[in-house]
Amino acid sequence: MLKRLVITLLLTFATVSVTMATQPAWEANPNGKATQTIERSDNDQIEIYVRDGYVYINTPHTVNVKIFSILGQLISQQEIPAGNFRLRIASRGIYILKAGPITRRITI
Repeated sequence: MLKRLVITLLLTFATVSVTMATQPAWEANPNGKATQTIERSDNDQIEIYVRDGYVYINTPHTVNVKIFSILGQLISQQEIPAGNFRLRIASRGIYILKAGPITRRITI
């Protein structure tokens, strides 16, 4: 009984460790802008796009970006510098994106 509990705990810990280590990261987007605009904030000039499983952000200044699942689980959190960046999200669904003062629902 104790052996089974220890094995279960070790497997759970290993699964959580792998999940946390494989958090998606933002990468520079060498191709420029995507074609579909979801949101453009006039105050901050932050542009947000979704296309082909990627979320694109074009920002003129450093911004802290967080993406949450619809259930509130943090998917990605990173501070990105000024420029055009993209993040691959493998699972289709509805997500919440917070980029500086902007909070929006995005659909992949």
